[in-house]
Amino acid sequence: MMLKDKTAIITGAASPRGIGKATARRFAAQGCRVAIFDLDEEAAMNAARDIGPEHIGVVCDVRDPAFCRKAVGDVMARFGHVDILINNAGISQPDRLMDITQENFDLVIDSSLRGSLNMAQASVPSMIDRRTGAIVSIGSIAAQIGGGIFGGPHYSAAKGGIHSLTKSMARELAQHNIRVNAIAPGTIDTDIFGDKLTEDKRRDIVVNIPLGRLGTADDIAKACLFLVSDLSDYVTGLILDVNGGRFMH
Repeated sequence: MMLKDKTAIITGAASPRGIGKATARRFAAQGCRVAIFDLDEEAAMNAARDIGPEHIGVVCDVRDPAFCRKAVGDVMARFGHVDILINNAGISQPDRLMDITQENFDLVIDSSLRGSLNMAQASVPSMIDRRTGAIVSIGSIAAQIGGGIFGGPHYSAAKGGIHSLTKSMARELAQHNIRVNAIAPGTIDTDIFGDKLTEDKRRDIVVNIPLGRLGTADDIAKACLFLVSDLSDYVTGLILDVNGGRFMH
């Protein structure tokens, strides 16, 4: 039980085939109490029930700092403390450069980058009090190769910001024994693609992946588990590539 008696918050974790839900399952199997945060309160509560009765679903809009503080407060009231934060919430839009509106730019940046900051600011005080904590944010290969399969420039910018924010937080919070890392997934087969990932598109993508397959949500969940457990207790400020070898550096 690598996470026995720990409490984890995972944002954007209600989607049945998503990274957040897979991570929640992995954490729960290791003895962790999980709070699933999502914009959809009913979906968050259902996802928590799917994992087990000791877990909770909490409605939260990560774009709103006050909402984040309230939601984290709800977790504190139930479990007493926060040990782990997984910043997974975010959206992807395929807009090309000249098609990005200010509204869509703000939406993508706020959901991923600003949301990660808001959740860290809400969760870190509990970690500082206990002198222990682990934060993992979900970045993207899109920030490393100049774009994603279905993500526009604003998506790449948001994920690049997460990578930089991760390193800055890691340096600042190390004095409190709080480790901060990020994961840069490659193309992961989740619900985020909807019906856009046709068989032809899938084949075109896999050709460029040395391991010969798309990633799964559980591939990322296992990386999250590593980064929040004692297996990585001397690791901070890392952007961990989980992309099947598609991008090597």
